[in-house]
Order: sequence, then C-alpha cells, then structure tokens
Amino acid sequence: MNSADIRQAFLSYFEEHGHTRVPSSSLVPGNDPTLLFTNAGMVPFKDVFLGRDPRDYVRATSAQRCVRAGGKHNDLDNVGYTARHHTFFEMLGNFSFGDYFKRDAIRFAWTFLTEVLGLPKEKLWVTVHISDDEAERIWKDEMGVDPERFSKLDEDNFWQMGDTGPCGPSSEIFYDHGPEVAGGPPGSPDEDGDRYIEIWNLVFMQYDRDAQGNLNPLPKPSIDTGMGLERIAAVMQGVHSNYEIDLFQNLLAAAAEATGHADTKTPSLRVIADHIRSCAFLIADGVLPSNEGRGYVLRRIIRRAVRHGHKLGAKGAFFHRLVTALDAEMGDAYPELHQACEQIERVLLKEEEQFARTLDHGMGLLEDALAGLSGDVLPGETVFKLYDTYGFPYDLTADVCRERGVTLDEAGFERELEAQRERARAASQFGADYGVTIELDGQTDFTGYDRLEDSAKVVAIYDVAGNALESLGAEQKGTVVLDRTPFYGESGGQVGDTGYLYTDGGRFLVNDTQKQSGHHLHQGLMLEGQLVVGADVAPKVDPALRAATVRNHSATHLMHKALRMVLGEHVQQKGSLVTPERLRFDFNHFEAVTAEQLAEVERLVNEQVLANADTKVESMTLDEAKTKGAAALFEAKYADSVRVLTIGADDFSIELCGGTHVRRSGDIGCFHIVAESGIAAGVRRIEAITGEGALAWFADQEATLGRVAARLKAKPEQVEERVESLVERNRGLEKELERLKAKLASAAGSDMLGQARDVQGIKVLSTQLEGVSSKDLRGMLDQLKSKLGSGVVVLGVADKDSGKVSLIAGVTEDLTSKVKAGELVNHVASQVGGKGGGRPDMAQAGGSDVAALPAALESVPAWLEAKL
Repeated sequence: MNSADIRQAFLSYFEEHGHTRVPSSSLVPGNDPTLLFTNAGMVPFKDVFLGRDPRDYVRATSAQRCVRAGGKHNDLDNVGYTARHHTFFEMLGNFSFGDYFKRDAIRFAWTFLTEVLGLPKEKLWVTVHISDDEAERIWKDEMGVDPERFSKLDEDNFWQMGDTGPCGPSSEIFYDHGPEVAGGPPGSPDEDGDRYIEIWNLVFMQYDRDAQGNLNPLPKPSIDTGMGLERIAAVMQGVHSNYEIDLFQNLLAAAAEATGHADTKTPSLRVIADHIRSCAFLIADGVLPSNEGRGYVLRRIIRRAVRHGHKLGAKGAFFHRLVTALDAEMGDAYPELHQACEQIERVLLKEEEQFARTLDHGMGLLEDALAGLSGDVLPGETVFKLYDTYGFPYDLTADVCRERGVTLDEAGFERELEAQRERARAASQFGADYGVTIELDGQTDFTGYDRLEDSAKVVAIYDVAGNALESLGAEQKGTVVLDRTPFYGESGGQVGDTGYLYTDGGRFLVNDTQKQSGHHLHQGLMLEGQLVVGADVAPKVDPALRAATVRNHSATHLMHKALRMVLGEHVQQKGSLVTPERLRFDFNHFEAVTAEQLAEVERLVNEQVLANADTKVESMTLDEAKTKGAAALFEAKYADSVRVLTIGADDFSIELCGGTHVRRSGDIGCFHIVAESGIAAGVRRIEAITGEGALAWFADQEATLGRVAARLKAKPEQVEERVESLVERNRGLEKELERLKAKLASAAGSDMLGQARDVQGIKVLSTQLEGVSSKDLRGMLDQLKSKLGSGVVVLGVADKDSGKVSLIAGVTEDLTSKVKAGELVNHVASQVGGKGGGRPDMAQAGGSDVAALPAALESVPAWLEAKL
C-alpha cells in the first residue's frame, strides 16, 4: 500500500465505526499558547478533552499534520541521519470524548493492524503501564496477544498533558523487523536498537492530576491514539527506513535533480526532502521566516536545507523548485498546500536569495577574523557570533578553518550557545496554566445589532479592584453588569462602545465596554445620583462614535478581501483594531506593499462603497460557512452557530464576524489608506480612515499643500515641479561641496606629510583632524597611504558635542608583516576608552574620552619603536 492508500484506509475504517472525520488543523495551534507548533494529533482536541469545547460528536478521527523542530520536541540535528526522525510528519489518530474506552480502543487498533492492513500478529509486540491490569487482561484474554510478546513498563507508558490536568496509562504497539536487525524488545537493556519500532500509541485518559500530585478519576474517561503514517508506511512497504517509502522516494528524486547530486541515499538529500515538507506546510499555514518565534524556526529549517544543497554542489537557488514535487505527493490530501504553492515558492526563493547574501557576508567576516588571528585556534566567541548574529553555519566555519589549518574552540562555542539557550528559555513566552478560568453566572443579552437604546436591569456592580458592591455613588468609578445591553463589548478588534446608563435621578458615564465570560462589563464613572443592584436603567450608546466605528469595521472587511485579490490568497489576518478614528489591519505578507498595489486596494474598496450594496447577516453552522466561502481563522474556536457577514456587491466580502456593521456599503462614505509598514518579519500593517475622518484628512492635506505652494510662490498644481527643481539644485550644490572638500582634504594631506616621523626607517604619521567627519576618514587614510608610499598612518577625529572619538589606522602592504593595523588602533583606542579592530592593512575604532585623544596619538611612534 502506498502512503495515500494507508491514510485513506485508516480514516475510512474509523468513519465506518462511528467516528467523525475531522480535517487536519493548522500547524499553528489555535488553542494552546504553550506550543510553538502542533506536535501531536491530539493538540486540536485539547480543549475538548478538558471540557471547554463541546462538539456535536463524541468520536473523531484525523490525519493531523505535525511539526517537531523547536522547544521540547526538537530533533532537528538528527533529521536526515536516522531512519525515523523528521521535522514534519503525519499522525493518524482516533479519539473518544467520554464515549468508548480501553476495550474498544484496543479492539479498533488490533483489528485495523491485523485485518485491514494484514500485519502478522507474531510480528507485533504490545506494552502497557505496570499498573494497568485491565488493559493487560484485554490484550491477553480478549485479543489473544502472546504473553511472550508483551511487556509491562513504568514511566514510558504513562501520559500526561502537563504537570497537572488529564493523564493516564498508555499502551504501545511495536513492529518487529526481525532478528537480522539489532535491538531487543521494549523494556529490555538493548531496547534502543532498531529491531522493534513503535507504530501506535493508545492513551487511556482516565485521571486528573491535581496540584498535590493526586490522581483523581475523570468523570468521562477518554481515548487519544496516534500512529505515525511514515512509520506504518515503512512497515507496509517492507522497508526499514522512513526515507525508503514511496512519498520520500519521489521527493528524494526531485531533490537529486534540483541539486545535481544523483545518490539519493546521501543524508544531505534526506535533509532536503524532509525539510521541504515542514517549510511548505508552515508557510501554507501563515508562518513566514523571521528572527523570532515560529518564524525563526522556519528560517533555520530553510537555511539548513539550503546549506545541505550547497554542500552537494547545488548552484544557485534550488529549494523552492521542490514545491511542485511535494504538491504532487500531498496536494490531494491537503488542498491548502495546493492553493498556496505559488506563495510557498516565492517565500522560499526570497529566503534562499537572502541566505546567499548571508553566506557571502559571513565569508568576508570569517576571512577578516582569520587574517587577524594570533595562533591557530579560532575563538568560540567568534564562531558563535558568526553563527548567531550573522546566520553563518557552524559546519561551514569548520570547513573553511580546516582548509586553513585552523582549529575551532568548540568548548567556547558550546558555552556561548548554552548561554544563548538559557536566555531564550528565560525569555520564552510559551507557558500557561490550564487550570485558570474566570466564570460569571448567566450572561448579558446583547441587543446592539438592531438598536442603540434599550431598557435593562442592573445585575451586578464592582469597584475598580473587582470587589462586588450593592450600590455606586456619585463620583465613584466602577463596573456595571446589566441583564441586557446595546453596548458592544470589545472583541474581534472592535473597541467597546461608550455612552450613558440612565436611572431615576442618576447618570453613569460608560467610557469602555469589555466582554468577560458572556457578560458585557460597562466601565466608567457615576456622574450623579446613585446606581443600585436590581435597579432599572436605560442604556444609551453614543451614536456618533458607534457610527464612526462601524464604518471603519465594515471597511476592514472590504480591505481584507481587496488585499487577497491584489497580493494573493496567502494574505491572512494577523490582528486588527477598529476605533471611531481609524482602522488598523495586520496581515502576513513577505515584502512591502507597493504604492501601486495600495492604490489598487483603495480603488477596489471605494468601488464597493459606491456600489452601495445591502449588508447581509446570516446565522449558520461552521461547515455551512466554509461551504459558502466565508473567511475566518478556522483554527480559532467558534460556536456551533456562527454569524456570517456579507458586504459589497456580488458577495464581495464574506467573513465570520460578531461585530457591528453598516447597513449598506455606501454608509462607509469613502475609504483612504494613510500608512503601510512592517511590524515584524513577514507581517505588514495598514492604517486607514473612512467617512468624516477621511474628509477631515483630505481637508487637512489640501490646506498643507496650499501653505507649501504659498512658500514656493507657486500654484498647488505646480508644487511637484517646483520641488523637483529645488531638489535637483540642492543635489548639484552637494556635489560641488564634496568636490571642494576633497580638494581641501588633498591639500591638507600634502601639508600633513611634512609631519611624518621616521621610526627605525618607517614613516609614521599620527595626527588629529579638524573639520572632518568620521565617514570621511577612510578616504583621507587612503590618500595619505598612497602619498607616503610606505608607512604607517593613524588619524583621529573628536566630536566635542557628542563626546565621541573616531580612529582609523592604516599600514601599507609592504609593512603588514611587521605592523598590524588592528593592534595599532587598539593601542590608541584603549587610551580614549574604546576598542576596535579590522584587517592588517586597515582598522577602525571608537572611543569616548575626547580630552585623551592628543596624548594617545602622540604615543604611536613610541609604541611602534617598541614593537619593532
């Protein structure tokens, strides 16, 4: 059976036994801040097991995409060199949420393996936890497992979600590759061999571990199982390594063609074939290369693949060319991969090209370090800086050093690397307590979709510290909870409403509305009178601010669609903020949006505004919303019934949204983008305005243009031409100034040559310059070295305003065997509170003691004489 057939057989088998087939979730967990990536099949169901996310089914099955390349589960360095380590893998799983338990879970697994797949029972080995007598009886007495092929283990067979929470014993099924392969059965001293390979793990989730470590029985014991597709495919196809299965063989052939290296068994090709899977699916799920978090892991995987390709002799960019081969293998099973192919190729190509520049830059830095090296050991600090700061691979540094007869300070590198890991662990944001929840009885009935005024009753009052009150007096701040309200509570990026709560003789100013556990919390100040729990109130939303907010919110939906049309379907929302003043929208994109693209986005949105189409709101199931084409973050959690919003002509924008919106697209008035910027690697931000805010912005811009025109003594339409003329004139004046400065510097250089001293036959010039910027020092140095012919030059500049000293030292080529510019400049820099470095013929440094500069420069001849 090929891999696709095994995947389909597994899902179909469990569907036939009452399980709902659930599509693979994103590799970016939507319900677990403790994880970098989805690393197991049960991750998407974690809240279901915890009882926080009820579903309309109690049995499920899935083929879940998983990545293990960071954090706790990180075997990146082993990938390609072992038979079963991968950054990306598929986990086949079946799950029971309080429905069936051990007996059925065991029966399902055994039947599938032995009857559906036809594996010989004598080739299977079963383990259970040492305490799990029930599972042992089921396996031996009911399934007929040979006691000679059965083990009871301790720590290895007990699973837990965290230090606290759901946990329970597990049962594993191993496949025996035969006595010709080294290794012993599970639990034996030589169990780490490759003869017995785990293919399926059944977790019996039956306890809840509390903070004291006690195991309390769960009211609804559940089942979580996982079987790696790659491992079972290797078994079914009669091979011992995952890289020999059909899926990998095709990817290896594509990698061999792309790199020009024919031997598909080489570890470097295996690295490339593995890495294209994780990289492509991560990009398809919205992760882009960056220098932190998930993006950093992706960048590291890409660069590792590219490095291995270059090691095999690949010329130019090659890695992105494997996307087509991967799509052919997995695109049918995962349509999101097929849809994102173009985006994946573009991101990979750009990252490859950028890394090529990194390699070039790193080689230059390494050459400088080797040129200035004293001895034959490259310090660990230098190796780590190349690796960490510049992304230069450690193994490439080792290769270059080996060619030069230089060894690496591996211990020093490891110390620096461990220090960096400690810093990363200390700064890690991935940690959360699953036991913490905030709950309030009941919920607030929100009526604000259809009205801005209502009648309600006060349910609860809290002071600013969160303490419950019976009443709130004048000039007292607090939070008021009502049984019903037209006030929108902040969520989905839309800010909370403001306004007033009126009562007999009293008025409460609402300056913000928040949502918590189904309640709307009206936060503000009691302006007059008194508010009492149980009192009747008349809530009234500020109509002008609500109208401005909904204009911006509806425009956000139109802009999101327009961005996908202009930039590509890969665009996904990464955050938003909708206020009465403006809208802010964050989205994934790998490069700056051009002015032309922004203009097209703006045109498309305003086209929909002018269409003045009715806004449609519908309630439907999540599956119905997906079928309709609604855009949403489908990794996020939604209720069984969702609110689908359609804005614009011909159903232009269809999205899931619980916010408030205009009744017709024309109510937006007009739309204008005011700013576009990058806020993180691979994440862009657009800020825009609508309605009255846009009209005010246009008026302000027109007034500014009028003032500029008046200063230029021109008409507004002549401003661009007049400014261009001024810019061109200024450019000419700057060139003339540079020419005169160069002429003066040359003359000054000739005058300075007379100050050169003779130190044991070497001409030495060390002097402080006035009226020369630090950036001009390099040019001055080159001129003086040229005029000296043979000699040593040290120049210094002091900026009294900033208190900074700039130094540069140069040694002509014929003298670098005797004098090193780096040592010389460091001698001078050490006297002015600084340090520096560079090549033997040129080195630069800085300092902070302006007053010490003259004496430091004066010490050069004596230092040189002692050196010689």
